[in-house]
Amino acid sequence: MRWRNRPAGSNWGDFGADDQRGRMNLVTPARRLAAVQEVREGLVFSLSLPLDYPGGPGLWETRSPPRLAATRFKDGRPAYPFHMSSYAPSATDVVCDDQVTLCLQYSTQWDALAHCGSEFDANGDGVPEAVFYNGYRGGEDIASPDAGGAGARALGIENLARAGVQGRGVLVDLHREFGRSPASVGYEALMRIMDSQAVEVESGDFLCLYTGFADLVLEMKKCPDTRVLQGSCAGLDGADERLQRWIDDSGLVALCADNAAVESTAAVAQGATHRHALLPLHELCLFKLGIHLAELWYLRELAGWLAARQRNRFLLTAPPLDLPGAVGSPVTPLATV
Repeated sequence: MRWRNRPAGSNWGDFGADDQRGRMNLVTPARRLAAVQEVREGLVFSLSLPLDYPGGPGLWETRSPPRLAATRFKDGRPAYPFHMSSYAPSATDVVCDDQVTLCLQYSTQWDALAHCGSEFDANGDGVPEAVFYNGYRGGEDIASPDAGGAGARALGIENLARAGVQGRGVLVDLHREFGRSPASVGYEALMRIMDSQAVEVESGDFLCLYTGFADLVLEMKKCPDTRVLQGSCAGLDGADERLQRWIDDSGLVALCADNAAVESTAAVAQGATHRHALLPLHELCLFKLGIHLAELWYLRELAGWLAARQRNRFLLTAPPLDLPGAVGSPVTPLATV
């Protein structure tokens, strides 16, 4: 077994000693059938930003915008466009072929369970090591591709892709409550808002949070003002212990938001002097519970349509790229109502 100790409040081993899907195991055929029952109009909303947004260096200094280029033949000619008549004189075909260099978590994205772990004494020897969900180890199961490894040999995004990401989405409209004012939303505020919007979250649901953040990103037209963005819109208070317990007890399988981290990052560099997680919601969800996180989704049009009809549930289809070893993936989520 990979671990002797498991973190307090975690579910390591509950879905099996070698599980790599986490709470996605709760999306059963019965839960998908329940999600299909939410479709009444047959309308579809795309929940993705253009993948070249936010623009520029983006919101995190390690992530750069995609670079699109034509593929080239061995002699350097670009295949964009390419006249097939150079192969066969009678051919009229003209084809294009291109490639992209892409930071997988630059824009609308899923986090794999390999995205965030923690320093934790899983061996029980008093020495904390880099550990990820279900006891998988940093440097062994999850290594840098630059080190000659295959990236995430465990917990990679392919596990989410192959789980079949389709189920019931449930939307909470935080923008309706806070507008673009910064807010760190804890348990009491979230419960109050959910009650006022008649939102119920059941086991196997995907909880989607509309804050207005992605709308602001779009308005900046690929010139993001990080200072303004960091001081705008709501995020969950990841350090709120009552909120953490509710996330666990609710049975939700994923948290999907239109902001940059799902949780508020305003106080990341402040506060306690003891060692602690800077992103406590990431630690809870990805490391302890196997709950996937999704960020920078576009939810404005869906939120407006649902609010006008006093609805908040829909069929969500959101598979990531099946790219073995990746720790995140762009996604084009679809909401069917």
